[in-house]
Amino acid sequence: MATKHEQILQHITSLPVGEKISVRQIAKDINVSEGTAYRAIKEAENKGYVSTIERVGTIRIETKKKENFEKLTYAEVVNIVEGQVLGGRAGLHKTLNKFVIGAMKLDAMMRYTGAGNLLIVGNRTTAHQYALEAGAAVLITGGFDTEDNVKKLADDLELPIISTSYDTFTVGAMINRAIYDQLIKKEIVQVEDILTPINKTICLYTTDTVATWYQHNYETGHGRFPVIDQNLKVQGIVTSKDIMGNDHSTAIEKVMTKSPITVIGKTSVASAAQMMVWEGIELLPVVDQQNRLQGIISRQDVLKALQVIQRQPQIGEKLDDIVTNQFVTIDDESKRSSIFRCEVSPQMTNHLGTISYGVFTTLVTEAVNRFLRAQKKGDIVVENITIYFIKPVQMETMLEIHPKILEVGRKFGKVDVEAFSNGVVVGKAMLMVQLIER
Repeated sequence: MATKHEQILQHITSLPVGEKISVRQIAKDINVSEGTAYRAIKEAENKGYVSTIERVGTIRIETKKKENFEKLTYAEVVNIVEGQVLGGRAGLHKTLNKFVIGAMKLDAMMRYTGAGNLLIVGNRTTAHQYALEAGAAVLITGGFDTEDNVKKLADDLELPIISTSYDTFTVGAMINRAIYDQLIKKEIVQVEDILTPINKTICLYTTDTVATWYQHNYETGHGRFPVIDQNLKVQGIVTSKDIMGNDHSTAIEKVMTKSPITVIGKTSVASAAQMMVWEGIELLPVVDQQNRLQGIISRQDVLKALQVIQRQPQIGEKLDDIVTNQFVTIDDESKRSSIFRCEVSPQMTNHLGTISYGVFTTLVTEAVNRFLRAQKKGDIVVENITIYFIKPVQMETMLEIHPKILEVGRKFGKVDVEAFSNGVVVGKAMLMVQLIER
């Protein structure tokens, strides 16, 4: 039987898109406390089922697929530009397909404005009306208002009119930035994207015996299984090592490893990989906020996903990409060492105009990663890093990074790094890394 929390989530997902949601009404409909309703609505917001807008409230929105991240709803635009909804609140859940900046004559403006668009314009009331009639929402810049008849038209057509105090150029930049950030999120693969769901996961219950493990082991060839209770909450993990030497009638809860490490669906695959390497584990249960099992991921799933990520075309460029894309690699004749050369651009500096500590750390880590990859040692997880500057590095300076392996094994490595500018040592680093086999 579903818990009250699950019932609320099911109720929310069954509501029509655009429906307004309140804690009090949900609590009354499902017969739960307002605290329980509030927590469930917050989870629904995290899952993308609803959106909360200041001075408007919480509304049911379309759940966007990951591949459609470059689209925004009007509700999200309100939050991005810190806007106020003047009319057409019922249409906030709708998705816009492009925005048009109205910096032209009215007839030319209307040629570019159509259904599903967002017209960004100042206090031009006629343009507001024409845009709504063409099926577009309106974003009024400069903090201006509009006529009451235009607000009524927006309500009738369920197309939002939003007012913001920002100017047109700033608003365009803010929306572009939001879309760009979401394109970056699109590339970050999460555990929920690769997990084996619970309906395809073989689990053991705490009331099962060792004999049940042997049965599942024989049927699947696997030796690791999550252990759950009757409420689907994860209680442990059982492996062949736990089973060894125990009688077939022994209860699973007596031999399992209790309180195992778990992850939630929103955990990034990279974080899960790091966790699995550090802890030396092969299987991770994926749980929800109440520790109920949602599925599992294996080390093989994670490694396969990481390999796919590396083959994906770049869509949204992150700061690390901007920094490391400037790398030029110079190999010596023996191929046993490499020099990584990079010019310090203004965006890589701090308020003093010298290279920032964070950027220097990124450069060092990426240089070591590329160097070990070239040596067929696989990717790295940094376990410990010590960095110190000897001299400040000014912007527009050419920086040379020289990694040198001090010690390397099958799973661990120790690397010394020196950074040079104009032939002078300006910084040093020592890294202890764990190696992820490719």
